[in-house]
Amino acid sequence: MRLAVLSGLLLWSGSMLILSRLRWFARRLLTERLRPYTASAPPSGPPGMLSVESFRELVGPMARATGERLSRLFGVSEELSARLERIHSPYDVVAFRLRQFGAAVVALLAGAILLLATRPPVVLALVVLLGAPLLVFLVLEQHVAAKSAARQRRLFLELPVISEQLAMLLSAGYSLGAALNRIATRGEGACAEDLRVVTGRIRQGLTEVQALREWAHRARVDALDRLVPVLALNSEAADLGRLVSEEARSIRSDVQREVVETMERRSQSVWIPVTLATLVPGVILLAIPFGQALRLFTSG
Repeated sequence: MRLAVLSGLLLWSGSMLILSRLRWFARRLLTERLRPYTASAPPSGPPGMLSVESFRELVGPMARATGERLSRLFGVSEELSARLERIHSPYDVVAFRLRQFGAAVVALLAGAILLLATRPPVVLALVVLLGAPLLVFLVLEQHVAAKSAARQRRLFLELPVISEQLAMLLSAGYSLGAALNRIATRGEGACAEDLRVVTGRIRQGLTEVQALREWAHRARVDALDRLVPVLALNSEAADLGRLVSEEARSIRSDVQREVVETMERRSQSVWIPVTLATLVPGVILLAIPFGQALRLFTSG
């Protein structure tokens, strides 16, 4: 009887959540229907008690807080909002955490079904039940961290070319806003994509310097942190093109230095198998007379 009542409650809750998305069942307010066509409509009313929005508002803060604690526990110090904004993700923090915990619940259910089918020892069952959802959670977290690091790497490698283009355009008589707009519309890559966001923020009312500082804060690349203060001298320096050109040479030197360091590390790593290949036969050849000497010493 209890199982039947619980199943009925779950069926009723799920049916209400699904029906709340249907137009004929849950009619939206007029202001909410007009919202996509105007920016002056007042905020919409609170969501229904059994709607997907209410479920998001109920579970979202708990999922966000728990996800932040787990990520910090495993050594992830940077905020998720900064990483999602850097990679231009379509999800916000709450949506991403809900997707994470949804995938973890699916992994938990799959592990439970597998355990019911195989019936392993208790210790192995506990490891699977605890490890499967945690592994899925960490895989999604690592995926975002890897995409964020790759984005920062692309920005660092593209900055010398972007800086040189800015220097040429500024020396040719372009203003800072016109130069940024030209590179954003005609360029490709991570820097050009971010510059399109910068120009969009300028059209929203920010100054060029404020939009560039937002970009630097979002990207967190050292070379960009040095370039933005130079570009901030737009209204003060008469030879801004020369200053940007010098900064571009400095950034290119940093890139070349890092490439040389990578080549040196790879050249050194080549000697590891060579060293092992020479040491192993040498140790064997030394072990034979050493063992023979020990045998003669013990026999005497």
